[in-house]
This record gives sequence, structure tokens and C-alpha cells, in this order.
Amino acid sequence: MMAAGMDPRSSWVRTTPADLERSLLAPGSGGFLAVGAGEVLGCVGYRPDGDRTLTLNKLATVPQARRLGVGRALVREVEHVARMGGYGRVLLAVSQFNLDVLPFYDRLGYTVTDELYAHAHPDSPAPVVLVKAVRAEESAPDRPIPPPSDKDAP
Repeated sequence: MMAAGMDPRSSWVRTTPADLERSLLAPGSGGFLAVGAGEVLGCVGYRPDGDRTLTLNKLATVPQARRLGVGRALVREVEHVARMGGYGRVLLAVSQFNLDVLPFYDRLGYTVTDELYAHAHPDSPAPVVLVKAVRAEESAPDRPIPPPSDKDAP
């Protein structure tokens, strides 16, 4: 599967529909699609890694949806899942071939850590691992995803 605009050396290139199905349908895992005007604008997945960590993965937006807040809204939804699930943090990995997205995650409050990424592709260089602490919520009312803005991308 080739994500639009993704470096061809990225592990996304080697990701198959079966890989996505395994990742998104594993126990405790899930994901979100951002849809506008009947078109998919972006996606994100998540999976539990132990009792304390929810790992964000597979974040992608189509080129025409970048800088509209779609990626930010998707990340915020995963953070909400983490809070509601009682996780203490969200962890994610950035490919060595996609380092230009690091400022995006910095703006969202993620910091680089020296942890190893348990799900790294063996044929790719070690990714940059980022974490963000989240505070668990007892319960929260349903709320809509905030409308896109032009502040953040990918």
C-alpha cells in the first residue's frame, strides 16, 4: 500500500490490506476515518501495548486535506480513547524517512523518547519514538470531532 506522498523507503510501502486488518482488528485495537464530502480525508489506528500505553499508528491524510486540521483531529481522537481506556500515555513512532512531521507532533505535545518501538519493521531503520502523557477520565459525554482548521498538518 502506498500512502500518498510517503517516501518509498517507508514501511508504509510494504503495508498490505491484511497488515492493516490485523492491526486494526486485534483485541483492543481500532481506528478512525476522517470523511468530508463523501471522501476519505485521513485515517489513524491504535492498539494497546500493555496496561499503560496506547500506541497510535497508521496516521495518514490525503494531500488535499493537509494543513486543514484533519491529522490533528485524528490524533486527538486516539488520545480520547486512551483517556477513556485508562491509559497513561500515547506512544507513536515516526519513520526515519518522514522526520519532517516531528514539528507537527511537537505542537500536539509529544516528546521524543529513547524507547525502542516494539512494532518496528525489521527491514527499516529504527524509528523515532514519541510519547505524550494523558490523564484518564472517569467518563465523558459524546462530542463531535472539532471542525478542521488550517493550523496543523499532516
